[in-house]
Amino acid sequence: MDLPVMPPVKPMLAKSVARIPPGMQYEAKWDGFRAIVHRDGDEVVIGSRTGKPLTRYFPELVTALRAELPGRCVVDGEIVIVHGDRLDFDRLTERIHPAKSRVDLLAEQTPASFVIFDLLALGDASLLTVAQARRREALEAAFAVLHPPVYLAPATSDIEVAREWFERYEGAGLDGVIAKPLDLPYRPDTRSMYKIKHERTADVVVAGYRHHKSGPVVGSLLLGLYDAAGALQHVGVCAAFPMKRRAELIEELAPLRMESAEGHPWAAWAEESAHESARLPGAPSRWSGTKDLSWLPLRPERVCEVAYDHMEGDRFRHTAQFRRWRPDRTPASCTYAQLEEPVRYDLAEVLRTPGP
Repeated sequence: MDLPVMPPVKPMLAKSVARIPPGMQYEAKWDGFRAIVHRDGDEVVIGSRTGKPLTRYFPELVTALRAELPGRCVVDGEIVIVHGDRLDFDRLTERIHPAKSRVDLLAEQTPASFVIFDLLALGDASLLTVAQARRREALEAAFAVLHPPVYLAPATSDIEVAREWFERYEGAGLDGVIAKPLDLPYRPDTRSMYKIKHERTADVVVAGYRHHKSGPVVGSLLLGLYDAAGALQHVGVCAAFPMKRRAELIEELAPLRMESAEGHPWAAWAEESAHESARLPGAPSRWSGTKDLSWLPLRPERVCEVAYDHMEGDRFRHTAQFRRWRPDRTPASCTYAQLEEPVRYDLAEVLRTPGP
């Protein structure tokens, strides 16, 4: 491979802001695996956000990218899996598997798509120093015709359209809006763009915690919601606390500490088979590796309010943000029924290939 921009390349990142800023290029924020793709003839390399290769996990994309991309180019985009009329991140994570036979099976059963939203090199020319607006023009010219499963991400400079996307696209599993300054060059591994994400709040049961890696202070609180059958399901964690607050939480939660998980709603967490019928903490995954997933059980008697962006199935997609304790709420009132559901939106309206 001999390209003007060689792998590995870490993608340009975005910092969170509360509102959509004016005077920029706007795109939907895709909920998938960020990837930089290098193609030089038959050679295709799919690099992850950290620069590590993802190529072996998506053989069907290698074939599609070889067919759809120009002969020599570098593009930035997102690997997604479409299930029904929305994106499905859980099915995407299943693709990171050590066994080639399993990868090949999933490539057939749950094929991935690739959404392109930036052009870093074309032919012998690097575009890293070229302004965003000009890179977008070059991107649209280079990909005037595409075929599934490769797509060109919609973009607009109209802030009213961006606001409409922010409201409408969430029902298709998209994550918010990205704003890119028009004069911005491509800056790998820097937070030079802006992301605007949905935020909602929920009252949840605090049913356990994990220690912080630095010692016996709270690392994360384990959160639960009751389902329609009255079972407490593990829905995620909140973890962003100053170190002083982590130590204070140990003292605050001490009266709720249980000697063991016996009698706790998540008592069966250590049994691998139990995770098949319930959402419990400590589920083994290929992401956790050798990470210590043990936790300390608390009597599920305290309620806190957390902020979250959106759900992935029956759990918080990302780490929730602690807002406050809710002594006025009972644990039994913390059910899935309180969660706001975005209006469903057909993803096919977002994923349109250019050309005939």
